[in-house]
Amino acid sequence: MMTKNEIQKRIKEFPLLKTIMAAEEVFWRNPKYHTFAQAIRTIPLREGDVKEAEERLHRFAPYIAKVFPETRPAHGIIESPLVRIPNMKQRLEKMFQTNIEGELLLKCDSHLPISGSIKARGGIYEVLKHAEDLALANGMIAIGEDYAVMASEEFRQFFSRYSLVVGSTGNLGLSIGIIGAQLGFRVTVHMSADAKQWKKDLLRSKGVTVMEHLTDYNQVVEEARRQSAEDPTSYFIDDENSIHLFLGYAVAALRLKKQLDDMHITVDGDHPLFVYLPCGVGGGPGGVTFGLKLVYGDHVHCFFAEPTHSPCMLLGLMTGQHDRVSVQEFGLDNKTEADGLAVGRPSRLVGNMLENVISGVYTVDDSTLYRLLAAMVDTENIRLEPSALAGVAGPVRLFRDLAGQTYVEANGLKENMKNATHIGWATGGSMVPKDVMEAYYREGVRIETMTENGFSEGR
Repeated sequence: MMTKNEIQKRIKEFPLLKTIMAAEEVFWRNPKYHTFAQAIRTIPLREGDVKEAEERLHRFAPYIAKVFPETRPAHGIIESPLVRIPNMKQRLEKMFQTNIEGELLLKCDSHLPISGSIKARGGIYEVLKHAEDLALANGMIAIGEDYAVMASEEFRQFFSRYSLVVGSTGNLGLSIGIIGAQLGFRVTVHMSADAKQWKKDLLRSKGVTVMEHLTDYNQVVEEARRQSAEDPTSYFIDDENSIHLFLGYAVAALRLKKQLDDMHITVDGDHPLFVYLPCGVGGGPGGVTFGLKLVYGDHVHCFFAEPTHSPCMLLGLMTGQHDRVSVQEFGLDNKTEADGLAVGRPSRLVGNMLENVISGVYTVDDSTLYRLLAAMVDTENIRLEPSALAGVAGPVRLFRDLAGQTYVEANGLKENMKNATHIGWATGGSMVPKDVMEAYYREGVRIETMTENGFSEGR
C-alpha cells in the first residue's frame, strides 16, 4: 500500500494523476511506446504460439459445431462480424463536435457465439486446451482424430472427474461456465460484487456453482485461487496471468486480417489502423494487441479504454508499477456500470509484456458509455452492454484530445489520417436480457437529453 507521501511524489512525477484521481476522463499517450521490432525482443511469445492456438481451435471445431448449433454455419469456428458503422460515426461527430478522419468499424465480439463476449475467445480456448491435455494424457483421444467424439457420454463422465475454478466480474465466468459444463467439468465461478444478477442466474441454469462475494474482482480471484489449490483435481483459470487466455485472444488478429482483406481494407504505412479495446484486467485487449502487432507491426495502433473509476491498467503503465498499484490507493472506488471493466489491479503479465507495445490509454465516464449505448441503438440498431461502448469512444478521443493528436504527429501519421481505419472493439452485449437492455437504453436516452439541455451527469 502506497503512503500519502509516495502518492504525492507520484503526482509530481505524473501530473495527469491529479485528473485521474478526480475520476475525470483523460487520454494518456504511452511515452514508452516503441517500434514492434524493438518491443518484441523482450516478449517471450512468437507468431508460432498464436498459430498453435488457432490450430487447436480448428481441431475442436467439429465438437463445437456438434454441441452448439449456432456455430454450424461457421463449421464450429467461434468468430464475430466486422461491420461498418457510418451512421454512428456521424452521430459521434455531432455529439462531440469532432471531425473523425477515416472510416469507423465495429468488431462485434458482443455477438460471438456461445457466450456473447470477447471472453468466448480466451476463456473457451483455455478450457478446450485443458480438456485436450487431459484427454491426450489419459489415452482418450489422439491428435488427428475427430474431436466431435468428446460430445459423448463417455467423455462427459471422464471430464466430470475434474473441476474448473475461476474468479470473474461476469463475462469470463460465463464463457468458462458454459463450455466447461457442456464438456462435463464441475465448474465453480467466483463472482465479484460488480457482477450482474442475470449472469449469475444464467450460469446456475447451466449447472455451474456460483460463489458470490461482496469484495471486488482482485480479492475474488485470490479466493478462487485458494479454493482451487485445495483440490488436486481442480484447474484454476487465472484471468490475471494466464498465457493460454492471452493466446486465445490473440487468435482474433488472424481472423480480423482475413475480414479486413475480404472488405478490401488496406493496412500499411499509408493506411494506418487504429483499434480501441475496452480493458478490465488486461488479458483480452492485451492478447488482441499482441496478435495485431504480429500481423501488422507498426501500422496498427492499439489503445486501451477504461472506466474513470477503474483505470487500473493506466495507473500500472503510467507509474511502471503494473500490478503493484491499485485504483483504491489513488482514492478511486472501482465502482462502474461497466461491470466487465471493474478491476482495481491490472495484469502483471500484460503490463510487463506490452508496456512498449500499447499506444496509450483513455478513460470513459459511465454517463458517456450510456450515451453511446443509446446512440448505437438509434443509428445502427446494435445493442451492446455499457462496457462494450468504451472502445467506440476511441476515435473521438484521438482527434479531440491534445495527447491523441500529439501521438498522431509524433508517429508521422497526420498526412495519412484521411486513409485511416478505426475499429471499436465491442466486447459484449448479445446475451443481455431484453428488459435489462431496455433499461440501459432508457438510461442512455435520459442522460443524452440532460446533456443536450445543458445539465451534466455527475457521479
